[in-house]
Amino acid sequence: MQQFSETYKNYAVDLIRRYCDRVDFLAIRLEQSEAATILLRGTKVETLSEEFALGGQVRACHRGGWGFTSFNSINLLQERIEEAIAAAKWVGTSTTQLAAVDPIQISIPLQISGTNPREIPLSQKKALCSHYASVLRETSPDIATVSVRYLDSLQNVLYVTSEQTAIEQTWVDMEMRFAATARQDQCVQTGRETTGSRKAFEDLEGLENQVRQAALRAVDALDLPAVKGGTYPVVIDPVLTGLFVHEAFGHLSEADMTYENPELLEVMTMGKPFGPASLNIYDGAAIAGHRGSYGYDDEGVPATITPLIESGILVGRLHSRETAGRLGEQPTGNARCLNYHFPPIVRMSNTWIERGTTSVSDLFTDIKEGIYARNWLSGMTNGEMFTFSAGEAWMIRNGRLAEPVRDVTLSGNAFKTLKHIEAIGDDFGWDESGGCGKAEQVGLSVGCGGPSLRIRNVVVSGEASSE
Repeated sequence: MQQFSETYKNYAVDLIRRYCDRVDFLAIRLEQSEAATILLRGTKVETLSEEFALGGQVRACHRGGWGFTSFNSINLLQERIEEAIAAAKWVGTSTTQLAAVDPIQISIPLQISGTNPREIPLSQKKALCSHYASVLRETSPDIATVSVRYLDSLQNVLYVTSEQTAIEQTWVDMEMRFAATARQDQCVQTGRETTGSRKAFEDLEGLENQVRQAALRAVDALDLPAVKGGTYPVVIDPVLTGLFVHEAFGHLSEADMTYENPELLEVMTMGKPFGPASLNIYDGAAIAGHRGSYGYDDEGVPATITPLIESGILVGRLHSRETAGRLGEQPTGNARCLNYHFPPIVRMSNTWIERGTTSVSDLFTDIKEGIYARNWLSGMTNGEMFTFSAGEAWMIRNGRLAEPVRDVTLSGNAFKTLKHIEAIGDDFGWDESGGCGKAEQVGLSVGCGGPSLRIRNVVVSGEASSE
């Protein structure tokens, strides 16, 4: 994929110059993209496609009101600018409040350490998926159904504003998802694995051991007892920690969730204690090499590392320029859009809990009866409430791992759970499998991670206790 020609760049800059005095703020985003999608289910290929797109969006702000239009023909750009300006003037009734940022003119080429997936033939990608599907099926005769999903995309974006910012940046993203369902009589169990990268196609090769683990977990779970429902002390691994910090806390840190919600804004008061003194949570795209990493967000704000909780105290939140302006805080570089069809909204990038000082073995000490949960099958949140299903789990008895159990679902209130963190492990792991969804923008690349955690009083769903 070629970068935008000087003709396109000059055209966008010229239109901005011609229309900028009609509104408080005007921005044009031009986007070239390529993508491949493959879905194998059972022995059949359900999806095998490649997409190529050239389009863009216009955002205009006038007296606090936004106008947004998108298009897939550059010839329509001037017309769409006029429509966005008209819409902004129709709805604008107050004051435009955008946090100030320095204008920047920069071009950031594709950052990749190996082979660009867009240089790999679709037939080779399909063969890789078929190979992994065979690995899943051949693990055990108890495997009834398998699925393999492959995604890659390359985006080249030019962003020009009425504040004399002009940024062009390119990135590539890859993801694979594997699932195996095992069946014995009426018992059905599923194992899943997911991986992702922004570095090289080679990161998706040689994953046979990881793929096989998905099938093995499904088969092994057929013979496991279901956990007895109740409230337990729980130890979770870095993968579940990453899921928890993203889903249960990270979304609550997105300022567009709070600035128009007085009740949530009161709960998320700066300086309020949210956990033990050892708890530190951050979000940031400025750390390189992860799926949520980038140079500038989709409003031209430089990537940062934003402290959210430090020493157990709430110290920050994630912002677009508008939420930062309305709350009188600094922009954090977290305004992101999935593609040119959508306006940027506040989204996480890479979110993590900082490594602690407790050895992982000591996390189990003194737990008379508890649960050790690893990996994840599914998860959902509703405001401050969360529910996560573990990929695999064991009972903890008298400080030691005991029998494995299945059907372990952890649920609770995010704020209470943060306060119930008793110890933070000295290990750390990143999960690059995340595809975040919000406001109809599903599948935005993010990273999340953290150490193992020990948490008290976690509600665990399973079989009802017979006692």
